[in-house]
Amino acid sequence: MEPSKVGIIEGERGFEPVFRALDLIDYKSALTGFSRVLIKVNFITTMTWDTGATTDPVVVEALIQRLKQLPVEIFVVESDATMTDADKAFEATGMAEMCSRYGVKCLNLRHIEDKVKIKIVGGEVLKDITVPQIVTQSALISAAKMKTHSSTKVTLGMKNMFGLLPDKFKFKYHAIGISKVIVDINSVLKPHLTVIDGFTAMEGKGPIDGVPVKMNLIFAGNDPVATDATCSRVMGIDPHEISHIKSAAKKGLGNIDNIEVVGEQIETVKRVFKRK
Repeated sequence: MEPSKVGIIEGERGFEPVFRALDLIDYKSALTGFSRVLIKVNFITTMTWDTGATTDPVVVEALIQRLKQLPVEIFVVESDATMTDADKAFEATGMAEMCSRYGVKCLNLRHIEDKVKIKIVGGEVLKDITVPQIVTQSALISAAKMKTHSSTKVTLGMKNMFGLLPDKFKFKYHAIGISKVIVDINSVLKPHLTVIDGFTAMEGKGPIDGVPVKMNLIFAGNDPVATDATCSRVMGIDPHEISHIKSAAKKGLGNIDNIEVVGEQIETVKRVFKRK
């Protein structure tokens, strides 16, 4: 198997680090054949990017600028969570204002009526999931945040895909094993491109109550397992200790070890994150 390429760029908050990270990987090929792209952000709260809790609008704006060069329709998407209204989060974080300047719509997946059921063959805990049909007909970009997580150790690109489920009360999935649910979702809705916002990350009691950490990093990759594994290593966490990353690799969803890191090297940007 060919090694998976993951780009790491260090730089001050702005468009250029995102552009450079994308240029390190073959991101255009990952989106080939699609006329629509969904950028899935992490809006588990209405807190702004500088808290380390939510995806930075600057990262998404840079993605939009690059996608505007392709013949695709663009949407920025999120769904309501147990304690968060996605529409309020779009407004509070500045994402809605930014998207309006580019003519890009922000979609709350919970309110889309046209849904489809996807069967999960050999799922860890789920037999199927129901999602808006637009999700199954689009290229998916996981615009995740570099954060620790009290339940899953990290919340990066694959964990971000959990938010594609349109259910508001998602806590029920935690009760049956959130790490296994993440693997099941990614087995049928694997992101075509993962971009992790590490301009301001979060350590400690993530994904909301942790402490912001200025890392000035952007990660990009076409392999979500490899991208998450690389980011985890930069956080000082062995990806083999992260249940959903390890299980996803075993299922063949991506590489956990066979990775070509380009741009910055892990040891030069590594910082051991506090867990709790």
